[in-house]
Amino acid sequence: MRLAERCALPRLVTQKVKLTGVRNGAGAAADAKVTSIVAGMVAGADSIDDLDVLRHGAMPAMFAGIRAPSTLGTFLRAFTHGHALQLHAVHRRFLGTLAAHTPLLPGADQVAFIDVDSTHKRVYGRTKQGAEYGRFKGIRTLHPLLATICTPRSRPVIAGVRMRRGKAADSRGAPKFVSEALATAAEAGCTGTRILRADSQFYNAGVIAACRRAGAHFSITTGMNPSVKRAILAIPDQAWQQITYPTAVPDPETGELISDAEVAEIPAYTAFASRKKAERVTARLIVRRVRDLAKPAVVGEQGELFPLWRYHPFFTDTPAQTLQAEREHRHHAVVEQVIADSKASALAHLPSGHFHANAAWLTLWAMAYNLLRATGALTSAFHAKATTATLRAHPG
Repeated sequence: MRLAERCALPRLVTQKVKLTGVRNGAGAAADAKVTSIVAGMVAGADSIDDLDVLRHGAMPAMFAGIRAPSTLGTFLRAFTHGHALQLHAVHRRFLGTLAAHTPLLPGADQVAFIDVDSTHKRVYGRTKQGAEYGRFKGIRTLHPLLATICTPRSRPVIAGVRMRRGKAADSRGAPKFVSEALATAAEAGCTGTRILRADSQFYNAGVIAACRRAGAHFSITTGMNPSVKRAILAIPDQAWQQITYPTAVPDPETGELISDAEVAEIPAYTAFASRKKAERVTARLIVRRVRDLAKPAVVGEQGELFPLWRYHPFFTDTPAQTLQAEREHRHHAVVEQVIADSKASALAHLPSGHFHANAAWLTLWAMAYNLLRATGALTSAFHAKATTATLRAHPG
């Protein structure tokens, strides 16, 4: 928390977060309340009641101005959508300050990867605002969207988060969110090549246009739509390059471990051909294929188009060679580490029945996560890549 003070977290909150018009003094001393919540999350709190950890033992000797959990809950419930946007602005500037004061993103002046993904967080209260039955049958969820930044030498940090209703489409609001994430990456010192990576849910013209407006590259899984199938069918057999993974990797569809595959590239594939000319994009289509052991071989010209292989195409304009681009795109899975880390820490619960309180909680968790990453980066090479649970287990 001393690092947070040096990086101006209280001052940023005072400047940006103005909870005007709320009752019971909920908007007073927003800086003390935000830092109390962030400190509680750093110490392991995953609910509003758990924020009382700051008043246990000798904690009061370390921290002054601690607010009670009931006060902090009232503060969170006072948030509206506009107040949540104010908190996003604090998070964005706090990340930039952390990156300036610590070796948080080594090599960001050369290349940085911005990964966008969404996750579903199961909730149980029927009165919890925004919780709906979505992708998972019979399970009520909220549907956060997040973007992370990493370099080839660093663990990801969080560029932005958004809370959404359980039924929200994965790509809802994605172009604007991508624009903000790319701008945040630039503020955090990513002045070299920036590459946005995403799954097929974010394969749309708006996301790619946002990348090009920001001067960034993209690497997005396309899925197997009819146009992509036709393009893959036209790849000659001699164009496929054999690759062998140093260690077996799980197949994204079956979970089976695979140790070899083949990769080919279509250097000029036009995406969104049915849209108006200004929205069409021509770039590289890189395809990885692995043996489909679940299907028997089909002999003859009347066999299925894909009887022996499963194909994993992605659309990109990165300058890297084919095999390097495929390897870098596959590394997009690193965002899942952040999601797993969140659900093992402050996002084990979304603690309020109020949607905007949970949205604020999500953003505060992102601040706490980045603060712990910066602390680890200052500590040692091991702690720079350790999980937040490991950082808490190795005090001082």
